[in-house]
This record gives sequence, structure tokens and C-alpha cells, in this order.
Amino acid sequence: MSEAVPSERSDASFLRGTLAVDVEAETHRIVEHLRESVVKRFSRQGAVVGVSGGIDSSVALALSVRAFGPERVVALILQEKESSPENPALARELCRAYGTMPVAEDITAALEGFGCYRRRDEAIREVIPEYDSTYHCRITLPANLLDSDAVGLFSVTVISPEGQQQTKRLPLRQYLRVVAATNFKQRTRMAMLYNCAEGHNYAVIGTANKNERDQGFFVKYGDGGADVDAIAHLYKTQVYQLAAYLGVPESIRRRTPTTDTYSAPTTEEEFFFRLPFETMDRLWYAEEHGLPVERVAHVMQLTPQQVARAYREFAQRRRSTDYLRSQVVALPPGDSGPR
Repeated sequence: MSEAVPSERSDASFLRGTLAVDVEAETHRIVEHLRESVVKRFSRQGAVVGVSGGIDSSVALALSVRAFGPERVVALILQEKESSPENPALARELCRAYGTMPVAEDITAALEGFGCYRRRDEAIREVIPEYDSTYHCRITLPANLLDSDAVGLFSVTVISPEGQQQTKRLPLRQYLRVVAATNFKQRTRMAMLYNCAEGHNYAVIGTANKNERDQGFFVKYGDGGADVDAIAHLYKTQVYQLAAYLGVPESIRRRTPTTDTYSAPTTEEEFFFRLPFETMDRLWYAEEHGLPVERVAHVMQLTPQQVARAYREFAQRRRSTDYLRSQVVALPPGDSGPR
């Protein structure tokens, strides 16, 4: 993948093509990585991919089909009662495009057994007492990272059966309980993926992109717990480039990325990233490569304060989510062990 840090003479290319990918070469590189990891390293015979109708899982499926053939790839559709109703149709359209047979599993009963919905609803009712299971809900951050330093100020919005909305600030204690409860969804999906993979002697292919992996927008031992990552090195805008090259259906490429975690629709931008991906990816690339704030502001037609705010947010996300990327910590052997 070719990326060049912009020079003074290449400001225009930084705006337009800094994150451009040689899609043919990158596809070949990822396919070889999948084959090497799954077949040679793990001695598995194929791949399982959880498909949601979103862009990331679609690209992961397309790459897996190239690596192993459609007959050795299982596309698992994992719905629950609060999932978007359009997800299964888009996932099946994707499977038809690549010749894979979709396998659908409903995980609602498992989530009810864990108390996922009950635990979440109890926390929300401490903030909005009239909320009950007939309402829809979502949690969001303040819009536009560039214009606000409101880090971690989550709000909960509930929508009554009559369509009336109410939004309140979500205190930290209740926020943590809501997130802990909803994380059952990602962890249950991963358990189902491994059940399928082990039944076929296949490997689970991760669908997280670089934005999600490096900034911590994933659940540990949930959607972050796969055998092989396919696209975790690609910025979101680069995932879209591969999607076009691989022939991902336009209906999926046009779709706004959502979390598919809450009963009310919530985009990834509203819930976590707080910026459009095209803007965020260029700013994040600049921050990672140490480009001066003033120059990036000039090139992107932003203020230095806005760029500095984005830089601080990216650094804070990396620090605060480092735990998610850590491995199990074990005590090394010492002199006090058995003799």
C-alpha cells in the first residue's frame, strides 16, 4: 500500500489522494495474508465471516472468497430483536454477489438469557424513569469533534411508541452499565462465529478496520476477537476503495455506517467518531505522521484550533483504549515455583 507524507509541493495531493490505495496490489497482498495465516499457520480449511450488510464485513467476505473460494466460506448473519430490519436483505444480496450460502442465526434468546436488554434498560430508567421496553433508545456524543472539546459527554435518547423523543446527559455510572450490557451483543455474535468455525475446521476472519482497531471502537473478545484480521490496517476510506474494486453491491457502499447496537438507529459518527470519515482519515493520517498543525489547517481549510483538537482526541482515544488491544497479562516464571 503506497502512502507518501505530503511535501510543500504536494498539498493538493494530500487533499485528494494521500490515502489512495493500489487496490489490485492490496487485494493480492491481503488474500495471500489470509491464505498464509488460515491454511499454513492455523491448519484451517476455510473462513467464517459475520456479515451485517455493512461495508467492512462485506469487504472481508469478498476477500475471503478470493482467498478460499465461495464453497469454503461461511457467511453468518447474526440478528437479534433490535437489529436493523434491512441488514438480512443486504447480507443476502452480498452473498448472492459472491456465491456464498448465508447462514442465519437469531441470538435474541441468548441475549435475554444474559440479561442484556434488562440490564441496559435498568440503567436508562435511572436517568429517564418513564423509559420501558416499548421505547427505542440510543446513546450519542456531541456532534462535530472539530468544534467541541466535549470528550466523553454521552447522552441517551429515548423514543416513545408515539414517536416523542427525550434526550438527557448520561452520567458515567449509567453509561458504563449501558455499554457493559450492550457488549453482550458483540460477544454473543463472536461465540456463534466460533461455534460455526470449529464445526467446519475454519478460521474466523475479523472485520474491524483501522479506525475501529486503533481508536478502540470494538468490544474486547467480541468483534475484536478473531483469528485473522483482514482490513485492520486500512482506514475507512481505503475500505471503500477496495469495496468498489471488489464489486461490493452499490446498495451497501451507499449505506451510512451504523453501530447496529441500539434499538434506535445510530450512525458510527454519532456514537463514536464525531467526524465524517473523509475528514477524519486525513486528519488522523496527518497526526500519525507528525505533520505540523498549522500546515494541515492550511491544506484542509480548517483552523489550527480545530486540527489541534482532533490531534488531542486521537491521542486520547489511543491511550484510553489501549486496554482493549492488550493481551492476557501473565506472571513470568520465578524462583518460588515448584522444584
